[in-house]
Amino acid sequence: MAQNKDTDENGRTVAQNRRARFDYFIDETLEAGLVLAGTEVKSLRSGRASINESYAAEQAGELFLLNAFIPEYLQAGRWLQHETKRPRKLLVKRRELAKLLSAIRRDGVTIVPLAVYFTERGIAKVRLGLARGKRMADKRETQKDRDWQRDKARLMRNRG
Repeated sequence: MAQNKDTDENGRTVAQNRRARFDYFIDETLEAGLVLAGTEVKSLRSGRASINESYAAEQAGELFLLNAFIPEYLQAGRWLQHETKRPRKLLVKRRELAKLLSAIRRDGVTIVPLAVYFTERGIAKVRLGLARGKRMADKRETQKDRDWQRDKARLMRNRG
């Protein structure tokens, strides 16, 4: 079975932004760590997070994941809960951060999260993509290619 480009090697993907590759041209991808609270980690392990409407942006010289939804962990007490859509700090190397910030300022690029997953060691990571927006014609072309690939696979499967 072929793995998606947005999954890690072990398949422990928690959340995917499947719409990102349809809405954007992804120029480059990189991996970043996430600073999370304990209840956020527990909630991520249950696999109910959503990064469909999220993006990464600079705040005070650091990179943050904004608008990502990690639901409350129901087994925790009321006082231990986290905010569901709070900004979460992304951990990237200084050189990568400088490159990302210059790309945002210069080229009008957006940083879009493609997937959130756990590594073998149990560390939460997010795969980010440097994205340029697609026009409607580009989206139609993508849809046409996807339909053709599906039809081609169906023909080959029926052929034998």
